[in-house]
Amino acid sequence: MKAEVKFDCSGVDWEIVSETLKRVGMAYYEPSLHRKAFENSYVTVFIYRNNQMIGFGRAISDGAYQAAIYDVAVIPDFQKMGLGNIIMENILARLPPCNIILYASPGKEGFYRKQDFKKMKTGMARFRNAGQMKEKGFIE
Repeated sequence: MKAEVKFDCSGVDWEIVSETLKRVGMAYYEPSLHRKAFENSYVTVFIYRNNQMIGFGRAISDGAYQAAIYDVAVIPDFQKMGLGNIIMENILARLPPCNIILYASPGKEGFYRKQDFKKMKTGMARFRNAGQMKEKGFIE
């Protein structure tokens, strides 16, 4: 599949970002909040096909020794075509050599294992919606 990779937030339809995250079962918010999060990120990656955004992801970083990857998602009709790998490769290539964390949706850990991520034994989280995150299997 021929796809175009972009690294800036210009022209992004934030409704599609919010709706895609909802459709794939990830945390989603109002489009304006996603815009703020992506615009404040260290790295952003957007995948387009025929001028339609079909996938995206982002990372935050201190630029020195820590980074975190968030919101990696592909529209369901375009999954299983290697686009998630393209998003991750582009994010990782633009981060400094540092520690990188992420949290995967339950059941998607295998995808990140292929990217050489390992399960943490000491990971902790404090979510603003702890009840929902417990129901979804993210926390005990």
